[in-house]
Amino acid sequence: MSHTDRPARPRPGADRFPTVAQAVAAARRLVRHHPGRCRLRQVGVSRGGRPLVLLSVGHGPRHVLVVGGPHPNEPSGVAGALRIAREVLGRPELADRPGVGWSFLLCLDPDGAALNEGWLHGPPTMARHFEHFHRPAFEEQPEWLPPAGSGREAMPETAALLRVIDELRPFLQVSLHGVDFGGTFLQLTREVPGLAARFAGSAALAGVPLDVGTYDALGWPSPAPGTYLMPPGGRGGPSPLPDDPARSTWSYPGRYGGVTALLEAPMWAVDAVGDGARHADPRRAVHSAARSLLDGTEELAGLLERVRRCTAEPDGPAVRFVEFNLGVCPGMAEEWRAVVDTGAGVSVSRVTGLEIVAERIPLRISAALLRLLAAAGGAGAERLRARVRQLVEERCKLLRSGFGARWVPVRDQVDHHARSAVAAFECLV
Repeated sequence: MSHTDRPARPRPGADRFPTVAQAVAAARRLVRHHPGRCRLRQVGVSRGGRPLVLLSVGHGPRHVLVVGGPHPNEPSGVAGALRIAREVLGRPELADRPGVGWSFLLCLDPDGAALNEGWLHGPPTMARHFEHFHRPAFEEQPEWLPPAGSGREAMPETAALLRVIDELRPFLQVSLHGVDFGGTFLQLTREVPGLAARFAGSAALAGVPLDVGTYDALGWPSPAPGTYLMPPGGRGGPSPLPDDPARSTWSYPGRYGGVTALLEAPMWAVDAVGDGARHADPRRAVHSAARSLLDGTEELAGLLERVRRCTAEPDGPAVRFVEFNLGVCPGMAEEWRAVVDTGAGVSVSRVTGLEIVAERIPLRISAALLRLLAAAGGAGAERLRARVRQLVEERCKLLRSGFGARWVPVRDQVDHHARSAVAAFECLV
């Protein structure tokens, strides 16, 4: 077992995610404690005027770029970037390797992170997470480039990341994500020999299952359990979701010969996503999940119109998030049925993943509506709040009891990020 594969010692107060401000303050302390080895600079400004901060360790010309906080409801990305920086500084063979520099974009979406920050100030419970939940609509997530021919410019956060990639030309980009329910999985723009086994070993140390049938990589090549290869020319077929890797910032380092590793670590683990055995009755289960998704979102579509009349932000980011998710659900349900109706073997993991998504999307929509209603007044708003809160509580309860979702300590999430990022580096060099 290598140094990076050993479980880290527990740290006091480690079961809280840092805010972006706390992460930046910690990065400043690293610069003070390691003068000459660390540098901190601003590389851009968010749409809301918040700084995008890059911490650098060592010197190029070969670079590793770690991107934290691409999705604001996944705070393990910010914590993971800081954890990897500390790991690198603590190991001379990483920090002082001749010709290699490490850079850490501490948070790609600080505006979104600020809207989720309420969760970080208390115990990391499921109820509190969804009380403070915020996630942008798809086209407002900064890892995505504007569609070709749209005439839209890249968002400031996206443009800043592209400038950093153009400057550093990283041979490895690591994007740190945190799925809310399920298991851990690794997505790569091309295969990295030896990494899948290292990643699986890290997952075992973290006590989390490898997601061997994730919906996020439906139809993608999987050279090893829990590892998936992004299709280089796009998704390779029709999809209800516009998440085409070919127009993502994950693919961008490829123009310089670089590879991107996207690491997903679960906040609440569901062990069944690690079961690759054939499901006993996948058609019944998947059709039931599709019906559940459509039934759940049908009520929420009606509630959205009532919420619009009560909120001060009838066209704000939370509403756009809800509208996007309501819009893709019919296509998702159709895609699920088509997959299972082909008659091909469908695993317990794949079915469980779809069942989780069928609960997660209505839960996220409900959480966004509840947030919109937080400041609304009047008896009508109170009745709406009570109904939406009930929907949030019911789905949280189902995920805990029906799926056995269990909290993964913050330390285990971020140490898994660190082990996996360093393993990717070691496998490449």
